[in-house]
Amino acid sequence: VQPAMLGLWSLLLLWGPATPCQGLLETVGMLARIDKDELGKAIQNSLVGGPILQNVLGSVAAVNQGLLGSGGLLGGGGLLGHGGVFGTVEELSGLKTEELTLPKESLKLLPGSGVQLNLHTKVGMHCPGPLRGLLQLAAEVNVMSRVALGVSSRGTPILILKRCSTLLGHISLFSGLLPTPLFGVVEQMLFKVFPGLLCPMVDSVLGVVNELLGAVLGLVPLGLGSLEFSLATLPLISNQYIELDINPIVKSVAGDIIDFPKSPAPAKVPPKEDHTSQVTVPLYLFNTMFGLLQTNGALNVDITPELVPSNVPLTTTDLAALLPEALGKLPLHQHLLLSLRVKEAPTVTLNNKKALVSLPANIHVLFYVPQGTPESLFELNSVMTLCAQLTPLATKLHVSLCLEWLGVKVVSSFTHAFDESRLEEWLSHVVRVVYAPKLNVALDVGIPLPKVLNISFSNSVLEVIENAVVLTVAS
Repeated sequence: VQPAMLGLWSLLLLWGPATPCQGLLETVGMLARIDKDELGKAIQNSLVGGPILQNVLGSVAAVNQGLLGSGGLLGGGGLLGHGGVFGTVEELSGLKTEELTLPKESLKLLPGSGVQLNLHTKVGMHCPGPLRGLLQLAAEVNVMSRVALGVSSRGTPILILKRCSTLLGHISLFSGLLPTPLFGVVEQMLFKVFPGLLCPMVDSVLGVVNELLGAVLGLVPLGLGSLEFSLATLPLISNQYIELDINPIVKSVAGDIIDFPKSPAPAKVPPKEDHTSQVTVPLYLFNTMFGLLQTNGALNVDITPELVPSNVPLTTTDLAALLPEALGKLPLHQHLLLSLRVKEAPTVTLNNKKALVSLPANIHVLFYVPQGTPESLFELNSVMTLCAQLTPLATKLHVSLCLEWLGVKVVSSFTHAFDESRLEEWLSHVVRVVYAPKLNVALDVGIPLPKVLNISFSNSVLEVIENAVVLTVAS
């Protein structure tokens, strides 16, 4: 049986005194509540595969070549190896790690104070004994660190190591003989070496986690512009989660900041259940996405015969059948052209578990003249009410639209007045078959979600509340 030890590395991560509160979320930002389980996963994963940690400590995977193993900080040629600190005691100069299990984390959030994080490991050491034979021993270590969580100059959350110290625990001798004076030497050497050995490891862990936290800030596509996230306030902490108030900055294609009007109405964010993480997407981002598309003309379309399947009526004969009194004298079998222009930004409504988009559009109906330019028939102002289907993906909220209702009013006509309501069913069919799919192509980019600790929201539960959408994913 390999000798082992149980070490306890204890880090105290200190946040500010504030704690999150249940209440109103201002629509200017996006709220992310990150469960403590996700922070634990990030720390554990940094120990397993974080490149910065591996560069400092050596191999993590191999049993005899672990964080403190051969090729690591305590291995042959390391601080405690041949030529190291123990070089002053010739008999112990070959001290090496024999067994190390990967540290396992456990943490507890302290509301308004910080996080207590424990890393458990088992490590055994051996060397040729001073009185011949193999000397096998183990030591317990407690690494205590104070780490602050703040906001970097880039506007991202960052963990900063403030103080670090170590407490050497009980040293156990499993085999071999070690005279009492040399036992004290071992204890003194470990006591002196462990702070310089283990505190850089803590810093390396924080560095890997900070890379993940830094991913919150990123330029991602939004409509025909981009979105950049930053922290609006200092992070807050409760007994179960960390709360980030994230400020989305909208930019044009040229990189200019765009300030679309924000709704004054706040959203009541529902409580977060334990072992889940939550992101609240405010109404502002939905209106911003549609505003960008409208400003850049992405919602406009010319519906020509080439875009229309054969089952969609789009000729003067079809139109005259709907309005025989007004259009009965049109030349038959001529193709129609529908020029649809959105001159005002659509309005999104989030309420009662439903997302609706009100889209005002001007529809100019023309017909093709053989060997001539299209001639105008009439012009309509329309309002479309579209139902938005929201689908959470790993890093974005996908939006697709389908028509619920369409209303029109005549603006001008080459002939006498007619009842425009007769056109609504026909136009609705054209919109469903041709225009809505075009809209969905433009909307395919979706609404980006902040990347916090690589959390994927693809399997999240989606809830539409008043003025916001809440995504909840199990840890």
